[in-house]
Amino acid sequence: MAPPVVHSLREQIREHIVEGIVSGRWKPGERIVERRIATELEVSQTPVREALRELESLRLIESAPNKGVRVRNLTAADLEEIYPVRAGLEQIAAELAAPALAKDTSALEPEVRALYEADRASDGEAQVRHTVAFHRELVRASGNSVLLHTWESLGIEIWTTLSIRWLGTVQEKYAEEHQAVVDAFKRRDPRVGELVKRHVLDCAPRA
Repeated sequence: MAPPVVHSLREQIREHIVEGIVSGRWKPGERIVERRIATELEVSQTPVREALRELESLRLIESAPNKGVRVRNLTAADLEEIYPVRAGLEQIAAELAAPALAKDTSALEPEVRALYEADRASDGEAQVRHTVAFHRELVRASGNSVLLHTWESLGIEIWTTLSIRWLGTVQEKYAEEHQAVVDAFKRRDPRVGELVKRHVLDCAPRA
């Protein structure tokens, strides 16, 4: 049994802020007050500042002198921009991972099984969680730590959640789509990199 995932304080604060943005607690253009969050969560301002800096690097928020930190006015076009970058990274990852995954897809299969359950239950949160986990394992299978770090830095889970909750870009058959990727690795499909690229691009919101 895998040990439970322990998130750092900064990560917990970041998730709290992201959930607030996604749920509409902080609307586009609205100011996020660092001191208020620190008081609410009973933490110092330092990890709050770190979390906000990370979210600014992901372009979810923006800061300006004398104006503080505000939620960016994100559009479908903003959300769409990340997908070609992600698709390119995952195409490379799939091509590098193909020899290993042709022999053993056990890192991917638990996420597909979980997606079948999530699809049956129409559990949106589980669909996002296991979709992201599937793709993370695919990238990890490439054995390229630079590629994995770059992919992680895109904030895939955050952007996927925003796409689904804000724009309604929901797929009905998450499990079947990901099973098709697993099957391509198993049959040693020489076009698996292109297949993964197309799979990611098909998930992109349309501006």
